[in-house]
Amino acid sequence: MGNNNSSAQSSLPSLPIDSTFDLPSPLPSWPSGQGFAKGRIDLGGLEVYQVTTFNKVWTVYEGGQDNLGATFFEPSLVPESFSILGFYAQPNNRKLFGWTLVGKDISGDSLKPPVDYLLLWSGKSTKGENNGVETGYFWQPVAPDGYNAVGLIVTTSNEKPPLDKIRCVRSDLTEQSESDTLIWETNGFSVSSAKPVNRGTQGSGVCVGTFFANSSNPTLTCLKNNKFDFSCMPSKIQVNALYQAYAPWIYFHKDEKYLPSSVNWFFANGALLYKKGEESNPVAVEPNGSNLPQGESNDGLYWLDLPVASDARKRVKAGDLQSMEVYLHIKPVFGGTFTDIAVWMFYPFNGPSRAKLKLATIPLGRIGEHIGDWEHFTLRISNFSGKLHRMYLSQHSKGSWIDASEIEFQGGGNKPVAYSSLNGHAMYSKPGLVLQGKDDVGIRNDTGKSDKVIDTAVRFRVVSAEYMRGGGEVVEEPAWLNYMRHWGPKIDYGHENEIKGVEKVLVGENLKNMFRSAIKGLPNEVYGQEGPTGPKLKRNWLGDED
Repeated sequence: MGNNNSSAQSSLPSLPIDSTFDLPSPLPSWPSGQGFAKGRIDLGGLEVYQVTTFNKVWTVYEGGQDNLGATFFEPSLVPESFSILGFYAQPNNRKLFGWTLVGKDISGDSLKPPVDYLLLWSGKSTKGENNGVETGYFWQPVAPDGYNAVGLIVTTSNEKPPLDKIRCVRSDLTEQSESDTLIWETNGFSVSSAKPVNRGTQGSGVCVGTFFANSSNPTLTCLKNNKFDFSCMPSKIQVNALYQAYAPWIYFHKDEKYLPSSVNWFFANGALLYKKGEESNPVAVEPNGSNLPQGESNDGLYWLDLPVASDARKRVKAGDLQSMEVYLHIKPVFGGTFTDIAVWMFYPFNGPSRAKLKLATIPLGRIGEHIGDWEHFTLRISNFSGKLHRMYLSQHSKGSWIDASEIEFQGGGNKPVAYSSLNGHAMYSKPGLVLQGKDDVGIRNDTGKSDKVIDTAVRFRVVSAEYMRGGGEVVEEPAWLNYMRHWGPKIDYGHENEIKGVEKVLVGENLKNMFRSAIKGLPNEVYGQEGPTGPKLKRNWLGDED
């Protein structure tokens, strides 16, 4: 790319994206199955293949994430008879690691060339103006009637690209898409990754791996799986192999007093089921949860609690790492082209919060305490190859996606590392302090490596995989999974008094207001205003993580 003046080019900055990321270890040979990890997926007249190799087309050296710019790529090593559907873009602040789909027409009319191109924007990197860096041109294909464009083209020439450079897709094989994560922007022109509007386990929208420009949204679409039969989803034996390959290690803070346990340990060690109106006569929960009320709705009639006796209560609060197992929900995303392994962890007790007020750390009394804490992380795996692409970490009522290239892996293998925050159990990708607040005032989330650590591959159980429908593939859900009420009592800790007690030591209205603002960001269950609910009542059970 660019001119051949090596001395001029050498003065350009070296960037992380100049090297390519791959998982630390080669992928294993997955057990044989139906359509999983076969490389190609039929969407119903359109076959798609996931390309992960690219040729660099144009780089901008400022703006975007970390003000390092972005690079735009053309898919390379495209299989014979497949066509490019759009280019790939990525911020420069991380190693190259991504993919786009290319398509093969197997119905005779699923793909057609554009009839023209529309120039969306052109410009040059200011850092490279004196180094022979070319101008980048962003082109949107103009689709023929009955077809939609699903990606853009970038060139370094002001001449329109050849019409046969890219293909548009028949409209019934497309769905509405929306912008996702910002990749780069300058002077009102922005580029972002794209995702289907219709997501979750029932969503047929297929992510193409291409990018949006703000002036192209919403005229670009994503793909649609018209053959959404789960044939490319992993079988039971493949799920086990996938989790053994990618099961994360979870590190707990050295001062963590409230560790996870298995659900069965919690039940067997004295967990009680309460019913409204019969509070004086709680029932011991069977070790497998078989006497829990099933299904229906969260009507507030039942809730779980710790044992009554103080010594048993204290022991159960502390959890039990030796018994701890994780619970896997296997679900299709992006029209069955990816698999999400949502991994649920149970803590009998969530500890109190702490505030950071400039240089001081202040305990918040019982604010943050609640019984029955569910946390999760999610592994997003390509059904084309079985490769891990992203990991989602839950953080209180929200969370964040971490690309595989940004993950810390354990011991040179492909097992990610995650860190559980002290008392609150939010999950993060790096050790240290994450502050919920601003200007050094907020709620502390402290994480770190310690000898309190678990390899989640040691004890895991698939508890739900709705797409497995027969042939010995049905997953039997445990009774506790269909308990739709609260896993902890509703308790009012008098948090207003706790907050006022902290405010008394604060000097100045500005600091008090900042503290109040940080406190308001905590979810309701932190205040004891509602007991936490189980996995099936979380929005991501059927929906996407964001």
